[in-house]
Amino acid sequence: MNLAKKAILVLETGRTFRGASFGAEGETFGEIVFNTSMSGYQEILTDPSYAGQIVCMTYPLIGNYGVNEEDTESRRPWVEGFVVREASRVASNWRSTETLDSYLKRHRIVGIEHIDTRALVRHIRDKGAMRAAISTVDLNEESLLQKVLASPGMNNRELASSVTVDETYEFPAAAAEKFHVVAYDFGVKTNSLREFAKFGCRVTVVPAATPAADVLALKPDGIFLSNGPGDPASMKKTVAEIKKLTESSVPMFGICLGHQILGQVFGGQTYKLKFGHRGGNQPIMDLTTGKVEIASHNHGFAVEAESLPESVEVTHVNLNDRTVAGLRHKSLPVFSVQYHPESAPGPHDSEYLFRRFVELMENRS
Repeated sequence: MNLAKKAILVLETGRTFRGASFGAEGETFGEIVFNTSMSGYQEILTDPSYAGQIVCMTYPLIGNYGVNEEDTESRRPWVEGFVVREASRVASNWRSTETLDSYLKRHRIVGIEHIDTRALVRHIRDKGAMRAAISTVDLNEESLLQKVLASPGMNNRELASSVTVDETYEFPAAAAEKFHVVAYDFGVKTNSLREFAKFGCRVTVVPAATPAADVLALKPDGIFLSNGPGDPASMKKTVAEIKKLTESSVPMFGICLGHQILGQVFGGQTYKLKFGHRGGNQPIMDLTTGKVEIASHNHGFAVEAESLPESVEVTHVNLNDRTVAGLRHKSLPVFSVQYHPESAPGPHDSEYLFRRFVELMENRS
């Protein structure tokens, strides 16, 4: 780790943080957001939902247990940049195969450390998620700010097509196969597929632009709409295809971006949150049971409750800000949540949602 190499973080507002470079050297742009998880940085780095974003970790020491090949959630890291208070120089874990620093270097992810991440997070909470840049090559604040202001924002930005797979593939059931699920890959995480496999589901993962007719030709018992990056309002063609699928009576389960797409399918509107929900400690109430779960989140958009029709009911709410955290259609076998029930990283309180989806498929068969 080259602590002598300087790095600079410049925000759209002009706020500047000077620190030290770690990971790859260079210059990178994206929407600056923060994640409150205390661990799970490798899963965060490889979550495709972070495409187009620079992630700041609020926990002060990151990298102490290193990196391994087993905990990746997709084929590569997707974050545009990584911000930490201190990157651990020691990787102490029997599963570790390399340090965080070398992992970021290998994947050309630019990072910055030794900045006041508390001040940065307070600024994001006050001003909102915004465009930013990390650079080790241009340390001039004004020059970098002009580049930031010329970079794309997240509103109306479609990113699922940049992270999805090129070709369909199969993920086998872990035990005796009971059901066949078709999963739209808008940025799917591997642990979602593992959860389905654990419940006896063979999963066919299809690209984000797959037409509804092609999905139905696979004769699925259920359809899964995954998480993913970008503004859901930019995905009108996808919304139109998913609407056709909801009319097929095949059980459907959406999470995160998939949830936002379903909200639009049923006539609802989405909007951008000020700074989003990202971390493994969000309190969610299941209004159908009255139980509260602590859930893993990573999203910057939400469904507007008042825009939903009578045919759709809100099933979950975020207790921090009362935003919509879950939906269910009253007559169709379709439901969704705004968060990450695959919990990678995060608590396992939400695993029941996979079981609930399996029950929908059982009732249909």
